[in-house]
Order: sequence, then structure tokens, then C-alpha cells
Amino acid sequence: MTAKIREMYPGDYKAVLALWEKTPGVGTGPGDSKKEIAAYLKRNPGLAAVAEINGKIVGTILCGHDGRRGAINHLAVDVSCRRLGIGKALVKWSLDGLEKAGIKKCNIVVFQDNRAGLAFWENTGWKKRGDLAFLQKIIGKNAGRKNIPKPKKECC
Repeated sequence: MTAKIREMYPGDYKAVLALWEKTPGVGTGPGDSKKEIAAYLKRNPGLAAVAEINGKIVGTILCGHDGRRGAINHLAVDVSCRRLGIGKALVKWSLDGLEKAGIKKCNIVVFQDNRAGLAFWENTGWKKRGDLAFLQKIIGKNAGRKNIPKPKKECC
């Protein structure tokens, strides 16, 4: 099977969200509504992509940048289509786009318990940074969370 890689469009949202929601290790939450994803794609043209086999979306990647650093989010490949090079092709698509935009560094956040995801990224040359801590605050009415793991320990 050969996958066709193409730019992601807002019209792909329903199929893309379904893939994210069924893919282990991919969390969705505030910022992943149809409206917000459409705005993200508009701000980052040509950086997000989907992979299709026989017209069905079997892989996705969101990618954007702030003018200085790139960020990859929601790389997902249908479990039945893994080990076909789809993930690597999607990452290449996004990194090539970042390079064309003059971006020299890209970051990814992976859930600690997503062993398959961590293995993929490490096996494709990405390095863990032990000197950084990832922090996040959900603001406004979006404070409710969906599919985002809660901390295992209470603090303070």
C-alpha cells in the first residue's frame, strides 16, 4: 500500500478528529475544535498534512511555527497502516515546510506513557531534553479537559 501525502484542509476535520480520537497516545482537548483547527491551518499554510490510502485518511500531522521554532502536534497513523513509512513521510512533509520557512528547530511533546510514540521519535533522530520541564495552563472557559491525563500526584 502506498499512501498519498497532501496538505490538510479544514474539510478534513471530521476524519482527522476520528483518527486522533482512536489513536492511542494522541490526546485532544481545548484548541482542537473545528474552528480552532481551521484557524491553525490558515496561520500555518502547507505545514499540516494527511496521508490517504484509497481516499481514506490514515495519517495526520499538525505543524506550525511562531517565526522562530516549529512545533509538531497530533502525528497519528492508523494502527493498521503502521510500519509503512507513513509517519516518517508526514514528518518529512512538515519539516521540509519549516525549512522553507526558515525555521531551524522543531519541538514535539509526547505523553510519557506513550511508549510507541516515544520510540518512533527517538528512532527517527529526535532527542529528549532532560533540562526542560513542560508546563501548561488551560485558560478561560476551556478549563474543562478531554483526553488529557490528570497528574498522578497531588501537589502543594
